[in-house]
Amino acid sequence: MRKLNLFFKRLIDCVGALVGIIVISPILLCIILLIKFTSKGPIFFRQERLGKDGKVFRILKFRTMIVNAENTGTGLFVKTENDNRITKVGKILRTTSLDELPQLWNVVVGDMSLVGPRPPVPYHPYKYQEYSDDQKKRFNMKPGMTGLTQATVRNSVSWDERIPIDVEYIEKFNLWLDIKIIFRTLQKMINPESIYTESNKSQKQKNL
Repeated sequence: MRKLNLFFKRLIDCVGALVGIIVISPILLCIILLIKFTSKGPIFFRQERLGKDGKVFRILKFRTMIVNAENTGTGLFVKTENDNRITKVGKILRTTSLDELPQLWNVVVGDMSLVGPRPPVPYHPYKYQEYSDDQKKRFNMKPGMTGLTQATVRNSVSWDERIPIDVEYIEKFNLWLDIKIIFRTLQKMINPESIYTESNKSQKQKNL
């Protein structure tokens, strides 16, 4: 049954991502123009991430911060929505998760899935070989544009606290769970909330 679920998951990924790119192409174009004319630098942000089984791939996002942001200020950490490295357009994109839309292409080419654990950078907070065997379970499936963690606690808890939630998703995976996560993510995009606070964290986990 799990293999069948995974087959249909990939089918849904391919069809859903391609249809999604076509349907939201006007939105993508508007975002591209806004980034282009409001801040200096490239439109897209590419970064190496850990994928399935620890394989490294390059994730694609809309740029939301100033150029070379990783090497200034708090580096990889964005602790508040008022971080001065975030552009004006970027602040909106991050709050609504619209900056993640280019990852539809990552889904099409097979590096990612629509739903799965979010992929960390290869060197932070741990290298792949530094994860315990139990923690490595989160890499047993392709990383997702959204996932159980994003639909519940998002960035309001530490990385170590997110790992068990990701492992829970891997162990409980089924297509119905994916559908619930997608709809919860869409709900959060329509009614955005702070991604930096712990408000209502336990309630969000409970209600999924």
